[in-house]
Amino acid sequence: MLLEKVNNPSDLKKLTLDELVNLSAEIREFLIESITSTGGHFGANLGVVELTVALHYLFDSPRDKLVWDVGHQAYVHKILTGRKDLFPSLRQFQGMAGFPKRSESEHDMFGVGHASTSLSAALGMAIARDLHHDDYHVVAIIGDGAMTGGMAFEALNHAGHLKKKMLVILNDNEMSIDPNVGAVSQYLTRLRTDPHYSRLKNDVEAMLLKIPSIGKRVAGTLERLKDSLKYMVVPGALFEEMGFSYFGPIPGHDMGELLTILNHVKKLDEPVLLHVVTQKGKGYKSAEEAPDKLHSIGGPVKTATKKAPSYTSVFANTMIEMAKTDERIVAITAAMPSGTGLNKFAEVFPDRCFDVGIAEQHAATLCAGLATSGLRPVFAVYSTFLQRAYDQVIHDICIQNLPVTFAIDRAGLVGPDGETHQGVFDIAFLRTVPNITLMMPKDEGELRHMIYTAISLPGPSAVRYPREDGVGAALDVPLQLLPIGKSEKVREGSDIAFLAVGPMVAVAENAALMLAEQGISARVVNMRFLKPIDEKLLDELVKDKIPIVTVEEASGNGGLGAAVLEYYARHDTVHPVHPMGLPDQFIPHGSRPELLHHVGLTAEGLADVATQMLTHVTQQKKRRKSVNA
Repeated sequence: MLLEKVNNPSDLKKLTLDELVNLSAEIREFLIESITSTGGHFGANLGVVELTVALHYLFDSPRDKLVWDVGHQAYVHKILTGRKDLFPSLRQFQGMAGFPKRSESEHDMFGVGHASTSLSAALGMAIARDLHHDDYHVVAIIGDGAMTGGMAFEALNHAGHLKKKMLVILNDNEMSIDPNVGAVSQYLTRLRTDPHYSRLKNDVEAMLLKIPSIGKRVAGTLERLKDSLKYMVVPGALFEEMGFSYFGPIPGHDMGELLTILNHVKKLDEPVLLHVVTQKGKGYKSAEEAPDKLHSIGGPVKTATKKAPSYTSVFANTMIEMAKTDERIVAITAAMPSGTGLNKFAEVFPDRCFDVGIAEQHAATLCAGLATSGLRPVFAVYSTFLQRAYDQVIHDICIQNLPVTFAIDRAGLVGPDGETHQGVFDIAFLRTVPNITLMMPKDEGELRHMIYTAISLPGPSAVRYPREDGVGAALDVPLQLLPIGKSEKVREGSDIAFLAVGPMVAVAENAALMLAEQGISARVVNMRFLKPIDEKLLDELVKDKIPIVTVEEASGNGGLGAAVLEYYARHDTVHPVHPMGLPDQFIPHGSRPELLHHVGLTAEGLADVATQMLTHVTQQKKRRKSVNA
């Protein structure tokens, strides 16, 4: 087994071409066996085996900088850089991360998880190299899906202007998570499918160079002729115009051709873009035939049946239900139609569903434009990806008070994808923005009513909901408008009050049951609205002298707890409040139950905090009495 002998990139240098081909086959077998056991990103990694082996064979990591975009395809890189023994712990709590992570290995040059970042980071490294008068190589590997992101083109534009030596490898597998959309995708399709493209560039330029130039005027004419012919027949003209020398497309599974071309372009002292065509899921028939479904897998198949539909599915069905009677409703996604459930909506209303590609900023402002013209756009987006459109949320939507609804999926802890994907900041960054209404349902039944309520509002709104399956709530209740800023009391209690949102409402109910066994009466309130909050409720709790524990599966800074404390501070009210949220740190990867236990957001954790708080409040009362006496 060749793989057993490869523990770092230097071991590759000893292998022959045939051995590199055989090693690639062994790596593919290792990936299939490992990922089907642990779960993880599947198709993209199977597609870049030969490319990754070739890169590590020709370049010298970590001196040479290999920068991976998104990181869905970095498992082969991890195998070749001494981490194959860690794969049983892949994406598990305190195990190996599913993405490149600087703290994990010196070979991970840049931490990633979101798309379209590699080119900017690589350009920064190239600039630093030249300022330090060094001579290492900088290589950015970006997929065709990530190339649709505007940030990638901003970096291309700047890199072409600076003329820094760097290599961009466009890994073109015709897919991201869902099929790619847009003009860039169509352009790459033309490049990869025209059999003449790969050979015409050199032929045309060689022919023109043979024409003798007669004087400056003729030379200039011939140069313009060369440019004109290039635009007609030469591939990659877009990238060439941006200052890159374009090569390709070349087959990404032919080790010999990969090594030949890579060895050539690494010697060029200029920005180079190498277009490599690969097959997502290569070597695993099911993944080859369904690259979208096997983009990522969750590990061994579980025999337990689902007790309820997911929040995502309920959102999609609610959108379809409402759109049948309200022609103003349109849906927008940023390259995640299946992840957000909008693929279902698109099947019923193909002319009212828009996938903009990996372009969250554009998606948000597109919604603003739709809203100015009388439509009711709903932007379905993961919490962690909405971060990328924050300025557009403020500048283009909320300042103009436009009726755009954000359906924020994956809100809260999402588990194995780790820090880059935990949806824990949206409450804090949205709650500070004027004009927006922010909600979170306690179950999938309430989600239906919140979406209905959000779309009815005259201004911006956001409904955040978790990645989880529902709890089995009734879904056949007629849609109803919820009173804005009004909470729901789900359990009576007079000793202490849990103010919770989302799945934490059920956790608070379980904590209340535990406290009841100790003779403590705990009230549980489903806050529903994070902005505006129920101020009448807060006044009542002060009047009844009931201490408060706020509970949210989000950053403790700037969330529900902060909102309660701010309200009391503005009114010069002193009242015991203990906020329970996520600590001021990035939450690592692991299963959601493990992470909730890790941060103390469990029924036991809530009950412990409540008893400690009541003990503290009682001691304070005794001290005040003794002082007054």
